[in-house]
Formats: sequence, structure tokens, C-alpha cells
Amino acid sequence: MINGPLKNLLVVDLTRVLVGPYCTMMLSDLGARVIKIEAPEIGDDSRKFGPFINDYSAYFMSLNRGKESIALNLKKPEDKKIFESIVSKADILVENFKPGTLEKWGLGWKELSKKYPKLIYASASGFGQTGPLKELPAYDMVVQGMGGLMSVTGQPNSEPTRVGTSIGDITAGLFTTIGINAALYDREKTGKGMYIDVSMLDCQIAILENAIARYLSKNEIPKPMGSRHPSIAPFEAFKTKDSHIIIAAGNDKLFENLCNFLKISEISKDTKFITNSKRSENMDELKIILENKLKEKKTSEWVKGMEELKIPCGPIFNIKEAVENPQIRERNMIVKSFHKVVGEFRTAGNPIKMSSYNDSTTRGDIPDLDEHRDKIIKEFCN
Repeated sequence: MINGPLKNLLVVDLTRVLVGPYCTMMLSDLGARVIKIEAPEIGDDSRKFGPFINDYSAYFMSLNRGKESIALNLKKPEDKKIFESIVSKADILVENFKPGTLEKWGLGWKELSKKYPKLIYASASGFGQTGPLKELPAYDMVVQGMGGLMSVTGQPNSEPTRVGTSIGDITAGLFTTIGINAALYDREKTGKGMYIDVSMLDCQIAILENAIARYLSKNEIPKPMGSRHPSIAPFEAFKTKDSHIIIAAGNDKLFENLCNFLKISEISKDTKFITNSKRSENMDELKIILENKLKEKKTSEWVKGMEELKIPCGPIFNIKEAVENPQIRERNMIVKSFHKVVGEFRTAGNPIKMSSYNDSTTRGDIPDLDEHRDKIIKEFCN
């Protein structure tokens, strides 16, 4: 286990696929011990998701390093007894079943909180525990669509475009982690646990930032703008001699510096571009001017010069380039785990760096289904 601020806390992980496992992975990275409860024979659905290494899911391994696994059928009295023996000593329970499922098995919040009043019980689901949609299933892309995110993603007039990572699941996982940590602090004051209800759809609404501000304040319905920011300019991807460069000159001084660097200083004094508001009104014309200049050199040349002047900019990396970026290596954002068949497995690290704890270059081993049964039963049931 990682030595972190959540050390000595026990998490019961009743989750599968992404939203829940991402949350419990973060708790593990912060030092908690995580016991993953999986369905017998089947296990976490993501064990069947590619890509595969020696028939083992890299998808599953990337989300479940450092956890212990025991297979339990919670409908069976004998397995339910084992489960409750574990929960009786747990600090946190995280689940992402369809609302009402655990209640049917007698394992809902109301039942467990009576027996274990200090338990923090977190539920992450597609639509939450209340509302007309609460019983419906949801996947990441469903909430990306219903949450409005896909309506502002992509190029103008393009087909509906999914964000390139499962942000519907991941944001819900992160908000669940935040809620759990707040509940832990509250428990220090009150001595009581609490119930946390996180909806994937709610989380999409919560991250709409500029788009929701524009609608609620101006009654404007935002549309896709490609890489362009709706209210800051220049703030998008521009063509260069060989590829594209991101330029984010977020204030008038940065824009002036950019124009001076590009040797088009007169543009920063043009009444059409002299303020951010004016630039935002004339984005198309400004882009043509900037790209005419930027096409004279390669992206790497422009980036080097702008970085020296602290003008916010950057290339657009593919995944290989992003992962192998020296900055990412220096920040320990690719870490190692171990699987007894696959061997060493590399995965994304923890972006939260804390002064009181070492950010280890390794994480705990990746569990096979039911691998820790004997150890867990011996510890919790005897």
C-alpha cells in the first residue's frame, strides 16, 4: 500500500468498469487499503475490455492496481456474512450499482448505517438516487450527450463528437473522491459517517463552465467551435509550416508580446484587436493574420521562441509524445505496477503531489479475480 494521508483507512470497493474503480484507485493512491468485491467467475466487467496483454485486460489493470480482490455473491447468505464482516471494519464503502440494487439485498445505506454509524457510504450512478431518470442505466457517452458536453465539442457543423476520453465517468469518479474526503473530515468532527450520492449527469453539468455561464446569463446556446475559446482571443490551434501550435494569449499584454515576437506589432494597436473583447469579435480575421505569419516556421521553432518569452503556447502531442514528454517523466506521471503473469505494467500516476508524502514510482500489484480470498477471510472472519 502507498504511504499517504489516507493510510490505515479501509475501503470496500463494490464497483466495476470505470467511475467507481477510478474513485477507489484515487483513494488507494492516497494511501487507503482497498478490498475489491467482485462477482464470482465474472469479476469486474472491465476484465473483458481490451487492449489485452497475455489475455489480461490492460484497461482493468490500469484502474485496479494496488487493490485486493475477493469474489462474493451478495445474494447468498454465506457470502453476505463475509461481506458484512469486512464492512464492519471498513471506513468507506463505494458502489456504482443501479440505484435500489443494494437495498434489495439488504445492503443499502439505511441498513448498513444503523449497524455501522461511522461508515461513509458513497454511491456513483448515471443519474443519481433521485429524479425521474434514477432507475435508468447510463454509460459515459450517454451523459456526455445529455449533459450538453457533446453539443459544444467538435468543429462547427460537425457530427456529434465524443470527448476523446471517458470524461463522464472520470469526473464522477473524481467528484465522488472529493465527497468522500470531505465526509472523512466531517466524521472527525461529528464521529458519524454519511451518505454520498453522485450522479454522472450532474457532474457533466458541473463542468460546463463557460458554456453554462453563457446560457444562464445571456440565454445564448453555445455551439461547437473546434479548438477556439468562445470569449478569449487568440486562444486556439493555429496552422504552422508543418503542423499546429496552441496559442493562449489570455490578456492584452500577452497579445502585445505575441505580436512583437511575430514582428507584427502594429496588429496589437489595431482598433479591431486592441482589447480582448474586440479580438473576440474579430476572431476569424485575426486567425488569418496570425496563420499567415505562423506558416513561415515549424511548430517547434515557434514554441521555443514563445516559451522563452513566457507566451502560453504548446504543440499538439499524440499519446506517445505526451507520455514520453520529459515534463511528464519528471512529474512521475507514469508509474509501474506488477502482475504475476504480465509482469511489469506501466500506467498513469497520481497528479496530486503532497509535501509530506513521497510520490512512489511504483504502485501495488494488480489482483487476479478472488486472489486474496484466503487472506481476507482469515483476517476478517475468524
